[in-house]
Amino acid sequence: MKKLATILFFAAYLFPFATPIFAVENEADAAAQLVVYQAEPADTRVTKLRTYLESNDSPIADQAQAFISEADRNKLDWKLVAAIAGAESTFGKQIPQDSFNAWGWGIPTGSQSGIGFNNWEHGIATVSEGLAKNYYGRGAKTIYDVGWIYAANGISWGNHVSYFMDQIETFVPASPKLLPISI
Repeated sequence: MKKLATILFFAAYLFPFATPIFAVENEADAAAQLVVYQAEPADTRVTKLRTYLESNDSPIADQAQAFISEADRNKLDWKLVAAIAGAESTFGKQIPQDSFNAWGWGIPTGSQSGIGFNNWEHGIATVSEGLAKNYYGRGAKTIYDVGWIYAANGISWGNHVSYFMDQIETFVPASPKLLPISI
């Protein structure tokens, strides 16, 4: 039993974000059974997206949970709306003043301003719903299909958005301890 307690102590110390592990003793000492209870796993997409956006000094980094929640609610790829923000505004760094519009949403080509949102969450929700309903809901199948409706040049726009989606997908932070570990 002492060995099991030592193992559990070191596992908890080395893996603070890991799934909780509980010992269940059906029999004494060496025959004790170790059972892993799977708690609701933390959504690593949120952490990955947040750390990616932070690495790009993005003002929308704190909105990672909103991006994931809206993507799930609207059945979109979880990286899509953030990647569009990357292509349209360098992840929210170059937007019309006080607009919270990192997506160029409702800004006609050549214009300097367009739709403004109350806050980042409002923008994320509106863009996610709009993409689901007005683009994918009307038959767009690929990011390039969306691009021909969304932007002046569907191929160029699609390439930029795809690039950022790939960057988010393959992102590994400089400090690996920024991502949770599951065992």
